[in-house]
Amino acid sequence: MERAPINRVVILGGGSAGWMAAAALKRVFGALTEITLVESEAIGTVGVGEATIPGIRLFNQLLGLDEDAFLKATQGSIKLGIRFDDWLEKGHSYIHGFGDVGLPLAGLGFHQYWLRAREADATSAGDLWRYSLNVQAALAGRFSRPEVVAPNRMGGLIWAYHFDAGLYARMLREWAEARGVVRVEGRVANVGLRPDDGFVEALTLEDGRRVEGQLFIDCSGFRGVLIEEALKTGYEDWTDWLPCDRAVAVPSQGVGTVTPYTRSRARDAGWHWRIPLQHRTGNGYVYSSRFIDDEAAAADIVSQLDGPPLLEPRVIRFTTGKRNRMWNKNVVALGLASGFMEPLESTSIHLVQSGLEKLIRLFPDTGFDPALAAQFNRTMDAEFESVRDFLVLHYRATRRDDTPFWRHCRGLPIPPGLQRKLASWRASAVLPDEEDDLFKPTSWLQVLLGQNVQPNGRHRLADAIRDDQLAGFLNDVGGLVAQGLKPLGGHDDFLRRLSMTGTDVGSGSAAA
Repeated sequence: MERAPINRVVILGGGSAGWMAAAALKRVFGALTEITLVESEAIGTVGVGEATIPGIRLFNQLLGLDEDAFLKATQGSIKLGIRFDDWLEKGHSYIHGFGDVGLPLAGLGFHQYWLRAREADATSAGDLWRYSLNVQAALAGRFSRPEVVAPNRMGGLIWAYHFDAGLYARMLREWAEARGVVRVEGRVANVGLRPDDGFVEALTLEDGRRVEGQLFIDCSGFRGVLIEEALKTGYEDWTDWLPCDRAVAVPSQGVGTVTPYTRSRARDAGWHWRIPLQHRTGNGYVYSSRFIDDEAAAADIVSQLDGPPLLEPRVIRFTTGKRNRMWNKNVVALGLASGFMEPLESTSIHLVQSGLEKLIRLFPDTGFDPALAAQFNRTMDAEFESVRDFLVLHYRATRRDDTPFWRHCRGLPIPPGLQRKLASWRASAVLPDEEDDLFKPTSWLQVLLGQNVQPNGRHRLADAIRDDQLAGFLNDVGGLVAQGLKPLGGHDDFLRRLSMTGTDVGSGSAAA
């Protein structure tokens, strides 16, 4: 086959995944590539209120989106971390905050010194999260951009967003169409495959129109119209590790303070999410249908709403796992078409972003060298598996035995990668830090200790300083956090000023 540059990309499906793909590819390739997005207003999207992790800011920077304009357009709020309630046991809470916890000393992680101090006197060592600026700001309901904070060795806040996924998709659509992306309204009636190699050649719509392309991106949701229905790629089911298979979502009227964190509250057969936006609150119950039926799950989430429901509860069925290959022939699957990881750690948008980054780096020509697809699949598989292992930790590390669901979770099998990481942690408090891990050492630290997975030992180098030096070091770091907290304004005040003017809350730059 003659090799030539790809100049026609077709994206099937809109929503946040489809329009992220359209915007990113147009931003990077510009006039080099024609991009067509096919979607139908008659087909809804799964998207509800979205919670994200800090990488979303890099994506918005790529597009040059003004942060204030983005927050206003999507009714967004700031996210500094996730609060986990009742996961270890009822009445227990901790926050997985973004950013560092403490500061390293002499090349050794802060937690090793904290563990030494706790051995001697747990009271004087203090709570681990005392040493996290993000967590302390989240608990106090504060947020300001770095330019209003006096710099110190702790640095500033690290943040992500809560936003309305439908409004985000609309914003991206406007951005992309203004730069030449062509949107085609219609439903796919047939996927045409080339007879010689089985590659997708064109999409035929219900009205007979034909949309041809060279590279196809499948953002068609759980169905996987291209990757699965047309190419029969297959799916790897991870339900044995992550037993939840349904979610019921319902938005409610916002009341009271808009907290700068997502809330995850363990319930009898799964967990509730709470995502605070400016105009409403996103709520949902992720659960296992083996332990509760849809009607009872809907009743449970409605009974826990902070404000009146705005819509009827909507049930979403899913199978946790991933496609056997996310890049198959000339089709690359993104979003729900590629796989599904429950939103416990807000990874959905990031996995779309990560897939786009890898696709752009490995962008093929019309020869579609198999080595490129193999590399893409290997790295995406590894990232999905690392996220899976992190989520399994939340379920497996629990003391709860008050319901059949939680008794089941305590006996869940542990994936090999998680077994390896837990063994290192228990041996000497060594935190996971592997190339393919989305979640870095401080994330593992907070969830491990937040759910009381204690190490049996620690690093010997933590004994290299005297007791008085150790106490001084911890006091110094705690003081830096307190110093960084003082100038921060209220998160509600930030959103109020943003809503009124959009100009007096800082620079507004997405690079801020």
